[in-house]
Amino acid sequence: MEYKDYYKILEVEKNASADEIKRAYRRLARKYHPDRNKEEDAETRFKEINEAYEVLSDAEKRKAYDQLGANWKAGEQFRPPPGWEGGFARGRRTEDFGGFSDFFSSLFGGGMAGGSGFDPFGDRGAGSFQRAAPETRAKLSVSVRESFEGATRSINVGGKRLSVKIPKGVSSGQVIRLSGQGQQGGDLLLEIVLRESDGMRPDGKDIYVDVPVAAWTAAVGGQVSIPTLGGTVSMSVPPGSKSGRKMRLRGRGLPGKPTGDAYAILQVVAPEPKTEQQRKAYDALRSAFED
Repeated sequence: MEYKDYYKILEVEKNASADEIKRAYRRLARKYHPDRNKEEDAETRFKEINEAYEVLSDAEKRKAYDQLGANWKAGEQFRPPPGWEGGFARGRRTEDFGGFSDFFSSLFGGGMAGGSGFDPFGDRGAGSFQRAAPETRAKLSVSVRESFEGATRSINVGGKRLSVKIPKGVSSGQVIRLSGQGQQGGDLLLEIVLRESDGMRPDGKDIYVDVPVAAWTAAVGGQVSIPTLGGTVSMSVPPGSKSGRKMRLRGRGLPGKPTGDAYAILQVVAPEPKTEQQRKAYDALRSAFED
């Protein structure tokens, strides 16, 4: 098996204080937490970080680990010294905690009850020696208007009524975490599903809206009113515009970094004539184009 340099994994010196180790763990665990980091090796790094912290945050385990000496290098083939006990009684493994390496198991017997694991997302002790409560996942439908303005929603999950704050600019696929509100005291993860409202369709931070344009305005150009989340905007339609033409309104989408844009999709229409004068106007138009 390979030797694990727990100090190197946590990016601290061998004489690091307990506070320095805790701060390093918090920083790295946040960086590589699988819910936040989608890189391929994030989960593996997260497990290594938890394992390193389980040893170095416990004074007794750290002392035993340090007894191995300072000459081992990460990745070298390792076997415990003959008669190694590391200050721990063998055979006290209470369950398979999963995720810990063979190296850890060879030194500490696979796990001791009452570990010192620390969770950077809620101080739940999920680091290792207590099983973390399961996460509960659900979807939350949010309107484009709620995302633009921000909102507070009351929802029922598992027989509990919860108040959920919806931050401005939230978009589909983002997750709101409610600590301790899931099953068995675990976290509740709400995946946002953004839905159309006020005729405005979301696409990430951008908003799309269909805008009817009279045939003559599309032909010769003119002004049209375009509804946006921040209010109605007047915009010039270039002559010769056709249905499906996309006009961009920069910064008129959902808030964020960067802010999204709004896109008006022109839909050329021919209004129904309702008066004799309007019918005559259509006849004159037809005559003009057929001549």
